[in-house]
Amino acid sequence: MSPRAFVLGIESSCDETGCAVVADGRDVISNVVAGQIDLHARYGGVVPEIASRAHLEAINTAIDTALGQAGAAPGDIAAVAVGNSPGLIGSLLVGLMAAKTLAWVWNVPLVGVNHVYAHAYSPALNDEPVEYPACALICSGGHTSLYRCGGPTELELLGATIDDAAGEAFDKVAKILNLGFPGGPAIDEAARGGDPKAVSFPRSLLRGQSLDFSFSGLKTAVLYHVNGVPGRRPRPRRSPPASSAAGRGIESFSPQEIADVAASFQAAVVDTLIIKLRRAAKAVGAHTLVLGGGVAANSALRRAAAELADRLRCRLRLPALEFCADNAAMIAGLGYYYLRAGQTAALDLEAVATVRR
Repeated sequence: MSPRAFVLGIESSCDETGCAVVADGRDVISNVVAGQIDLHARYGGVVPEIASRAHLEAINTAIDTALGQAGAAPGDIAAVAVGNSPGLIGSLLVGLMAAKTLAWVWNVPLVGVNHVYAHAYSPALNDEPVEYPACALICSGGHTSLYRCGGPTELELLGATIDDAAGEAFDKVAKILNLGFPGGPAIDEAARGGDPKAVSFPRSLLRGQSLDFSFSGLKTAVLYHVNGVPGRRPRPRRSPPASSAAGRGIESFSPQEIADVAASFQAAVVDTLIIKLRRAAKAVGAHTLVLGGGVAANSALRRAAAELADRLRCRLRLPALEFCADNAAMIAGLGYYYLRAGQTAALDLEAVATVRR
């Protein structure tokens, strides 16, 4: 490889169509993301068929735009990296077919990248390398996982969600509270004016020192707080104002009560994530804590992670906000290290929807 290696990255695992050009694994030359929020907002979540069709419409423009913004010609590209797992199978196939075509036409290597691993690498984009060993918490709409990281491509799964991912819980609770989609930013904003101690929601830590996650019960607790438990009549309460409307439907909640519920729910999610991250960091002797994924943009989680890093005397690496959600820059950045190690893929590389490793 030349001293200046340009990798083209393609990402289409869910509802963002991304293409980027990254030099030497960290210098982001261009990063194009075509989102689909407006297409999915009415459903309160991503609809796979709509997502894959939108990728088909956006992929060529995203590639052309990324190359144009980078001032790069095909002859400048050392490899094409693509997120081929995990994700929505129809969405993954769109990006994978585009990447295979470019690699074949340009006669350059193809690199397959696990996009969750790429989230663990994302704090290094436009920044200095991550100091290893690190403990990475990746939390998004589809994934909540903990990894021991020995290097950019050396990841060992320590724990993962057994039901809802953190980002999925944010989306579902935002829908319950009529806050809109996507739920993460909506709840983060609403929670700024709320009391995180107003409602006592559960922290599901599972048994022993488990590093797995479960957010389904928390989501249900919010639903029951708002709408009541099916078959049970609401009982009079002597409780804080935030709970005075509990069990009567969201229409009976004041804006302050909604803010308090949002803040209390967010606090429960963040507490759970931080407790598990602390356990994992101690178990692997991490020098660095890493956050990645869309939920890594949450302001309360970023503050709590900074406090944890101080307590553990670890360094904290957070991705820039533009690299929290799915993007192709992280695919190209991590792809550079696979390319450098000679770990390239054949043109029969497959898309894999579910990976637990």
